[in-house]
Amino acid sequence: MSEADRESHSRHMRDTAREIFGQALAEASIANAFARHVHCERGVLRLCEDLYDLHSYSRVLVISIGKAGHTMVEALAQQVGHSSLEGIVASSVEPAAQVRGFRYFRGGHPTPNAESIHAAKAIRKALDAQSAASLVIFMISGGGSSIVEQPIDEEISLDDLIATYRALVHSGAPIAEINAIRKHLSAVKGGRLAQAAFPAQQVSLLISDVPDHTPDALASGPTMPDSTTDEDCYRIAGKHGLLSQLPHSTRELFERHALEETPKSDDPAFYRSRWWTILSNQTAVEQARAAAEHAGFVVHVDNSCDDWDYDLAAEYLLKRLRELRKDSERVCLISGGEVTVKVTNGGTGGRNQQFVLACATKITGENITALSAGTDGIDGNSPAAGAVADGTTIMRSHSAGLHAHAALEEFNAYPLFASLGDAIETGPTGNNLRDLRILLAY
Repeated sequence: MSEADRESHSRHMRDTAREIFGQALAEASIANAFARHVHCERGVLRLCEDLYDLHSYSRVLVISIGKAGHTMVEALAQQVGHSSLEGIVASSVEPAAQVRGFRYFRGGHPTPNAESIHAAKAIRKALDAQSAASLVIFMISGGGSSIVEQPIDEEISLDDLIATYRALVHSGAPIAEINAIRKHLSAVKGGRLAQAAFPAQQVSLLISDVPDHTPDALASGPTMPDSTTDEDCYRIAGKHGLLSQLPHSTRELFERHALEETPKSDDPAFYRSRWWTILSNQTAVEQARAAAEHAGFVVHVDNSCDDWDYDLAAEYLLKRLRELRKDSERVCLISGGEVTVKVTNGGTGGRNQQFVLACATKITGENITALSAGTDGIDGNSPAAGAVADGTTIMRSHSAGLHAHAALEEFNAYPLFASLGDAIETGPTGNNLRDLRILLAY
């Protein structure tokens, strides 16, 4: 194979990986999920396996929070009808058009902003007004932790709250551990929105960006019993050396062991509550599998490196891919979930691009392509969702005068991938199902 043919083939495989990701994203859409799980006829609303006679309630209130906040309301309105809905939407994305009957707030992500606080207060006020004759439909998606927030201690200012979030996000801790602490510092997380809505009938529809076995970590579980405890928080803070990184107002709560415990499963707030996950990372993984099989690959799924350090995950998945290639000519290894990155320098990038760049340094000259991207369209502090690399990436970066190893050390992957044309830029998708890693060997 000539050099030109080799480059053409590499480009084709990078495009193939992009197409697999794109098809998974399209098929695992919120509109498709609502079409499967939500239906309304003659005033009777079906949410998964539950039926609700909307005429039997004095009021129906919808609270939709997270990166998919607006998209979920649009999908619900499509099934139920716009005229019968009212409520609040809090999202980090400005929608092209708002759904009538809803108040909109644009909260911050990955750290809260003033609008996050306003949204939390408005939601709590609306919930406090509900009675036992009300139905509250919560729609929860990823990003809600920062998009809707109110500190449980009035001494914690917005600036201190932002500093706390940054310390948590940059700590290298898995998202479940980060959210355990967020819950115990918040007036709206860890089941406290369910407490605010009591005694109303409650149902939550979940678009999950957390591990399937920890649904209460989604948006820090505002409507679910909290499986974490204040003792967990003290242990996590010690494990990651967090106290020295926290501002005084939050640090002293840990030092005094003064965190307030969150509501558990025996709290009355949950007696009339139901929760349904209608989309998760598993949905995206299965759609990626179908797309890869259609493209002619023998497909394997391995999610075991979820919440691993990005470099360990890259080593593990590449080793697994090389083993699988011994038995098949064209192999695709799909991995769902998230990797962790402990940021020590302030470059432009995110965990997906950091993972892909780590892969690129390990596959030079090999017929391997690696893609990793976030289904929300956002990777870290960059404009990209992720990136794609192959055995030619390091050579191409050298030819362009770029320094891949320096970019990796400085957590500055985005400028390199953008220069090579290998950044994946979808823009915010209005969905959030964690990340997808797609590795091809051929």
